[in-house]
Amino acid sequence: MVVSLLIPTMSESLPIQPLAGRQVLVTRSTDASGASRRLFSSVGAQVIDLPALVIGPPDDWGPLDGALQSLQRFHWLIFSSANGVAAVHQRLEHLHMDLDQGQSWLRLAAVGRKTAWAIERQGWPKPFVPPDFVADSLVTCFPEPVHGRQLLLPRVQSGGRPLLAQEFRRHGATVVEVPAYESRCPATMPVAAVQALEQGHVDVITFTSSKIVRNTVALLAAHFGECWPEHLGALKVVSIGPETSRTCWDVLGRVDAEANPHHMEGLVDATSRLFQ
Repeated sequence: MVVSLLIPTMSESLPIQPLAGRQVLVTRSTDASGASRRLFSSVGAQVIDLPALVIGPPDDWGPLDGALQSLQRFHWLIFSSANGVAAVHQRLEHLHMDLDQGQSWLRLAAVGRKTAWAIERQGWPKPFVPPDFVADSLVTCFPEPVHGRQLLLPRVQSGGRPLLAQEFRRHGATVVEVPAYESRCPATMPVAAVQALEQGHVDVITFTSSKIVRNTVALLAAHFGECWPEHLGALKVVSIGPETSRTCWDVLGRVDAEANPHHMEGLVDATSRLFQ
């Protein structure tokens, strides 16, 4: 009797790479880590970076410093971004304060897994994170009634959504919003991104926030003039979540895919599905 052994070929033993050969234009913050590049590269994509957001300090640290110096009055400290976490940590150090000193009653909440990780990296108490990584879910799934509660929301100075503060106030909370950082549009586009768009080599463009969508359009218009939409005509547009998708519809007129769950891995999966 002849025994036949089936030996897998090299191609069969390799991991599936649904974006092999695809050029993905990844819009991001200028100080973002390489996580998005690594995730897209792991499924075969050729990543082109397009920084479309510059994170910097607010015009005035006074409101945030004042809120932190009276932290004992608040029941909840709510973060909507990792940038807010970094800003609060920076100002606590500047004020020679520790979030854990005498604030045993203070509870933390975070919109999204990335923000929660940023909190945990500081060694602060583990935050409440809603099941869907969007602000709407935080309001819907908040773990206690907020009537009569004092909430501190460090947030971007301009351009952020007022949803959290509005909804919590509607339910009877006292909400103090303070600018913790500002996000601005970069002055120029990277040469590699410009060349790829000019040559029509890009297959997909991804967006992770509404402000990044608007800044990207501003950069394209500044470089290509009124004909900027032509350079996105053949590209697939992929959004990280519902609010970003709404902005894509408003300024680009379309969204080809939306991440679900609303995080970077979900963004990669949604992009990959477009080409399967």
